[in-house]
Amino acid sequence: MSAIVHVLGAAGYAGSQLAALVDAHPWFTLGAVTARGDAGKRIVDIHPQYRVDRVLTELDLEAIAPGDFAAVCYPHAEAARLVSELVDRGARVVDVSADHRLRDAALYPEWYGFDHPRPDLLAEAVYGLPERYRDRIREARLVANPGCYPEASILALLPLAGLLEDVVIDAKSGVSGAGRTATETVHFCSVTESVSAYKVLTHRHAPEIAQELGTDVVFTPHLVPVDRGLLSTCYARLTGDAPATQADLLARYRAFYDGHPFVEVVETPPGMRAVQRTNFAQVCPVLDTARGRVIAFGVIDNLGKGAAGQALQNLNLMAGRPETEGL
Repeated sequence: MSAIVHVLGAAGYAGSQLAALVDAHPWFTLGAVTARGDAGKRIVDIHPQYRVDRVLTELDLEAIAPGDFAAVCYPHAEAARLVSELVDRGARVVDVSADHRLRDAALYPEWYGFDHPRPDLLAEAVYGLPERYRDRIREARLVANPGCYPEASILALLPLAGLLEDVVIDAKSGVSGAGRTATETVHFCSVTESVSAYKVLTHRHAPEIAQELGTDVVFTPHLVPVDRGLLSTCYARLTGDAPATQADLLARYRAFYDGHPFVEVVETPPGMRAVQRTNFAQVCPVLDTARGRVIAFGVIDNLGKGAAGQALQNLNLMAGRPETEGL
């Protein structure tokens, strides 16, 4: 017997890809696919590459039954109240927005510009990184899908958590990470043949990365003129019982990610092309022995492992399905 997955906010880049993944899934059944401005249109007419012949509808909470799964693909600050209603109705929810990633409600006014309406759900939500929280995700009512920049950065450094200080992260993302709404900043003429940093010292993903690594970070994102893909280059000083050689470092990473099907430890710094349109992440740690530092690279598809693919991976775990099913 299959389970129903509703995709709420299915007109955007992440939502439409997730709807396509669920629609092709061997066990899930695609339920309601909703949109606001695009209600009445078919997904295939907006995103023909996914070939999902379903009409987007206005949200109707009555169509979502207790025990159904729901993925909320709303912009940040717009998802929290809907997630609250869904959980209270007995649905199991993956929040693809940022509204349940931070555990401390006091951080939301500073980083996201709103007071969180349900601090109790922040305490309950499980951060949706299976490489760290797989068993908790299986039992969760609410999973907070990671941000794309944090996912690549955390995966790059996670095997060394507790041994890091003075962390500096330089990350670069394709333009689809900015979402479907056109702005002057992400217009083709603004992006092509250029690379630019943005939100220096103020990007909202910084506290998310710090939360999961357990240390303060300096994080600077850049926009690069590609459709999809994300590369995070992380620099950190090593402390404590850190690996002494490059071979030891690689062995530590390989042991840490053994049994995690979507993380590949590679020996040379990876590029975006290696993971585009997949749910894979590649990580590569390099030991700077002379300076007692590590340089760790993480690369993902920002709409795959960084959004829709990760959401389906979490839904698989929540439903008791094979983690890789449909991916």
